[in-house]
Amino acid sequence: MKELKIIPIKNGTVIDHITAGYAVKVLRVLKIPESTSSVVSVAMNVSGKMGKKDIVKVENRELDPHELDKIALIAPKATINIIREYEVVKKHKVELPNEVVGIAKCSNPTCISNAREPVKSRFQIVSKDPLRIKCYYCDREPEDIAEGII
Repeated sequence: MKELKIIPIKNGTVIDHITAGYAVKVLRVLKIPESTSSVVSVAMNVSGKMGKKDIVKVENRELDPHELDKIALIAPKATINIIREYEVVKKHKVELPNEVVGIAKCSNPTCISNAREPVKSRFQIVSKDPLRIKCYYCDREPEDIAEGII
């Protein structure tokens, strides 16, 4: 039996331990393919020690802290690996902050954060497992967090 393997990347970021089926959501919040012309590899439903998972590899791009916060909202158990010259030089788990500002849009159309006021969206983390967030201004909890990420 032949095995299909994803080749290593020389430089870039590997996002591992994404919840199975969520790789597409990770690509969307990172604005891939619009934001990059680099090679992107996606593996979905890969068997791992803790069940199935997804993996995203982005060549020639290291994620900024704002992007890491977005990934934490979608895949709170993800691991970020920074690759340089084919070696992992930095590895860490994403961390959910106690609140997120300017990352997600409130699903309440009458919320002040959706008005023309100069107010950034702001959410408090209600629960980390399962992940639940609520709007600081109107207390609404979005049903699909990934859909509201901006």
